[in-house]
Amino acid sequence: MQQTRNHMTAFTSARRTGWGLLLAGAMLVAAAQAQDQPSPAVSVPAAQPHTTAQQRATAQQVAERGVPLQELAPGAPDSYRVKRGDTLWGIAGLFLKHPWYWPQLWGMNRETIDNPHLIFPGQTLYLEKDGAYARLRSSRSAAAEPDTVRVSPRTRSDSLADVALPTLNPDLVESFLAEPLVVDPQVLLQAPRVVAMTDDRVLMASGDRVYARGSAKSPLLAGSTSASRRYRVFRDAIALKDPGTGEVLAYEAQYLGQAELVRGESMEEVPDGKGGHTSQHVPATVDLSATKGEIQAGDRLLPAPARVFSGYVPRAPKSDVDARVVALYGNAAVEFAAQNQVVSINKGAQDGIEPGYVLSLINKGASIADGTEQGKPAIKLPNEINGTAMVFRTFDRVSYALILEIRNAVRVGDRLVNPR
Repeated sequence: MQQTRNHMTAFTSARRTGWGLLLAGAMLVAAAQAQDQPSPAVSVPAAQPHTTAQQRATAQQVAERGVPLQELAPGAPDSYRVKRGDTLWGIAGLFLKHPWYWPQLWGMNRETIDNPHLIFPGQTLYLEKDGAYARLRSSRSAAAEPDTVRVSPRTRSDSLADVALPTLNPDLVESFLAEPLVVDPQVLLQAPRVVAMTDDRVLMASGDRVYARGSAKSPLLAGSTSASRRYRVFRDAIALKDPGTGEVLAYEAQYLGQAELVRGESMEEVPDGKGGHTSQHVPATVDLSATKGEIQAGDRLLPAPARVFSGYVPRAPKSDVDARVVALYGNAAVEFAAQNQVVSINKGAQDGIEPGYVLSLINKGASIADGTEQGKPAIKLPNEINGTAMVFRTFDRVSYALILEIRNAVRVGDRLVNPR
């Protein structure tokens, strides 16, 4: 939804009452990332656990004092003006040695993390130190000299989704937020399927036209609105298995692209060659767009879910986490992942995992032969912290995390634990 702002009026009001900046930043801020509502084929996340009274009380105590000075990053600035292109994770790392302490630096109570406010380019953040602790604010304290800002009248219309500061680089996670990754394999098998291509081609891509059919009980018919005619194209349903137990945790579909239904299925009278006519089935007409892979007969269509905005903020988990890497997204057979790649892990919403959780990656020490001793006995090297990942989407029993920084390649079976 577009919202029109009169910048001079809004700024004057914010300076006069302090409400505008406090609402946008004093409570903690997070990214507005575009995320889809679950379609019928998507596993619906379990209810999120509530914080305890003791957790809330502890969080409030921390909120009142901030973080210890020794947790600040070397060279942390006294102030920083937010600009376009910034991310919440990047700014957290600018002020903190451990970016997941961001909620404490902001003085944010855990209760509000699930409903964060937003931070926007143009805001100035101020680092205030009081004794052995520091806090970050979106306005100077009353004792500080107020800023002098010159403004001129102008009106501009901006989308909140466009100007809100994202937690992570949108280019790295946007497609994953938009794709319903975890599906019910039976629902996928019953979904409308691509049956034919134009010009007798075998593979199709963005801009091409294909033909599709639904089931006999549920034919593919044109909806009454443009939204109801939008689909996404998928292939297969690969089992995501726990690397320790082998148990199937979920099924992940391969996302291929977007599609729009042009005409629904119908019946047409055609000559039967005997002087009469017979009814013959005419498949639906579908145009492909934004494809990520070649589309072929047998691929499935699922309704495109409505877009909503979800906010989250980098933070440490509320309880102990001990998870394992299941697969590199898009190909369960690939065992190694690099920085800025997405991995699935064997913990989900029912395990208390939430978007925004930061986890330390730990690689398993290799078993080698000790060449310094006679007989070269086998020894195992210690497990080592390898980097950091952030969860950005959860399902019932699996979650997806972006690898933010690593020293060595991440492999299937590597552990993810509370950040260290």
